[in-house]
Amino acid sequence: MVDRFGEYGEEWQLKRGDLADLSAVTKVERACFPPLEAATEESFRERLTLYGRHFLLLYHESSLVSFIDGFCTNEENLTDLMYEDASLHDEKGRWQMIFGVNTMPSYRRKGIASRMLEEFIRMAKEEGREGLVLTCKKEKIPFYSRLGFALEGLSESVHGNVEWYQMRLRFS
Repeated sequence: MVDRFGEYGEEWQLKRGDLADLSAVTKVERACFPPLEAATEESFRERLTLYGRHFLLLYHESSLVSFIDGFCTNEENLTDLMYEDASLHDEKGRWQMIFGVNTMPSYRRKGIASRMLEEFIRMAKEEGREGLVLTCKKEKIPFYSRLGFALEGLSESVHGNVEWYQMRLRFS
């Protein structure tokens, strides 16, 4: 894994997730999303157990400040069921889904989420995926577009009673 944060000093650690990160991941999720949108600790327990290697975490000193997670599938579109059922993960899946891009509020607007996404994209490409799929709120579309994601339109997702837009980054 390329450490894109070493230039800030040795106190930064980029790693893949495991169950030891459960509490920290849950805490960051709660700080980043409203209760209806935030994943539960139990959901993260399942996710970390079944596809922890598809979590990218950034620690500053001993605190988790940012993470990205999602599983792999052959399904073309991100659905609400995927958030709920970690067993749908297919390690050989063509698409890397992104369920969340989380950065603690005090660390935002420093380029961290962009660097995290660049690394997550690199990892998916290295693993032979066709690309990545995510859903986001309307105001986040320009951010993801700058990283190469193309808007596909309104998603069928009703997760958290919010309007979501699906975006995709294809490698070929």
